[in-house]
Amino acid sequence: MGTSTAKVSIRRIYQKLFFAFGPQEWWPARTRLEVIVGAILVQNTNWGNVEKAIVNLRQQHLLSLEKLKNISTQQLALVIKPAGYFRVKAKRLKNFIHFLFKEFDGSLNMMAKKRVPQLRQSLLSVNGVGPETADSIILYAFNKPVFVVDAYTKRVFTRHKFVKNTIDYQALQSLFSESLVADAIMFNEYHALIVYLGKTFCKLKKPLCALCPLKDFPHTV
Repeated sequence: MGTSTAKVSIRRIYQKLFFAFGPQEWWPARTRLEVIVGAILVQNTNWGNVEKAIVNLRQQHLLSLEKLKNISTQQLALVIKPAGYFRVKAKRLKNFIHFLFKEFDGSLNMMAKKRVPQLRQSLLSVNGVGPETADSIILYAFNKPVFVVDAYTKRVFTRHKFVKNTIDYQALQSLFSESLVADAIMFNEYHALIVYLGKTFCKLKKPLCALCPLKDFPHTV
């Protein structure tokens, strides 16, 4: 499929998914910090496990920058255990907190003043924060227009022959960014709709193609 055709299809798919599923109201979090914590904890696990870890943090009154700064990595790991890989993720959370206090004096508001390219570069400098996590933080915590690409995005758009399976994160993200008007609210909604589509219909095994709202588009399954 040509690039221009893919761009038109990307816009049409957003409209089709929004009509089929309605607004998703994602990201499920109470505060900006909670979004960031969730974005780090959701690596290599499902959201249900992350919710359990966040409930633990909330119940122990640890969802504050000062509390996360002062708690030991070992103690934090036990609290977030439901998220899986809890020792690794505790270190990553502490890495982010250390970075925030070192670079922005512990202020998320100060961090939010950075423009997207500089903010993304800063986040990617944190050990344990990759492109998807960085972009999730930029979009969902700071409401800045950057398109988040995840495994669901690649699965859906390779199966429908919009892109090759060998496409990397940056190239797929660029295709979306070039196809759409830069709008944080719409990027938020589109990503959430793709996640819902991937979890409900475009499953890794035994996808429900006959029931999928995109069944009229080309697919390989």
